[in-house]
Amino acid sequence: MRGQSGPRVRNGPRVRRGRLAAVGAALLAAAALGGCGLVSGSPMTDDVVPGTVGRGLPLKGAQLTVTSKEFTENIILGQIMGLVFKAAGATVVDKTNIQGTIGAREAVRTGTADGMYEYTGTGWITHLGHVKPIPDPHQQWVAVRDADLRNGIVWLPQSRLNNTYALALNAANEQKYRVRTLSDVAALLKKDPRAVTLCVENEFATRNDGLPGMAKAYGMDIPPGNVRRMTGGVVYTETAKGTSCTFGEVFTTDGRIKAMGLTVLADDRRFFPNYNAAPSINAAALRKYPQIAAVLAPVTAALDNEVAQKLNAEVDVEGRDPHEVAKSWLLREGFIRKGGG
Repeated sequence: MRGQSGPRVRNGPRVRRGRLAAVGAALLAAAALGGCGLVSGSPMTDDVVPGTVGRGLPLKGAQLTVTSKEFTENIILGQIMGLVFKAAGATVVDKTNIQGTIGAREAVRTGTADGMYEYTGTGWITHLGHVKPIPDPHQQWVAVRDADLRNGIVWLPQSRLNNTYALALNAANEQKYRVRTLSDVAALLKKDPRAVTLCVENEFATRNDGLPGMAKAYGMDIPPGNVRRMTGGVVYTETAKGTSCTFGEVFTTDGRIKAMGLTVLADDRRFFPNYNAAPSINAAALRKYPQIAAVLAPVTAALDNEVAQKLNAEVDVEGRDPHEVAKSWLLREGFIRKGGG
């Protein structure tokens, strides 16, 4: 997941894609015929105009292609990028919803796509091959930005949206055990080992940046019988029930956290890597259209975990289309406006 495909890729929720389902099917078919599969796409036809961004149509005449990975949050971010480009005057091709992080990354690197939102932890660990994350989120972004220039990719300033691992529990167990941090969980484990039971995905149970590393960092000697492995969606439902496990592995921007009334525990020793979302832009495209940076900057600055949780929930919980969710948010925030008025 994290080291392989970025946040919530392999076992993430199946989004209700609406019109994106057809695009995804076309891309998969193209993959069988054309290598990376990025030979298909659909134009964004939305009638949108500048709001607080894109005034003066700085991208008028530009032809830009946006991409994303195949999980809810990244699709939404890809739609946000495309709609902002569209409102700023560009002709935009939508190639979001690509399976896996490598395909989307290669599209940007080779220029088959011009940009996507990628995660700093994924860039540092998966794409650049480092094993140890950089604890400070800004320093990690700087390191990724500087190192990835040689690959022809420019990382624009990152958002506060940090889609990383966490442990969560339901309200009843929070009240019962009075834990707020992972250090509190470690203390509870020593005091009452039977109280610390965990529902986790298989991958989290074995990854060094998952359960084994967390246990080592916090001095947790968790009995094997206290760990229950299951698929990602079941982790959330079982954690919400709070009967088969007290704590569950979650992702900090998942919309089901709030929808299911879960409380996320603070990673007070800052063990988990940072996965801040940032625009990842093909260097040649940015040289040709440097206005991309200014167009995206205020939108990226507005993205944080609370925003992401809400937008993700609109797709994963309410069943809305990611494109419409992205568009509605941009309209509400005033970044873009509907055309014709």
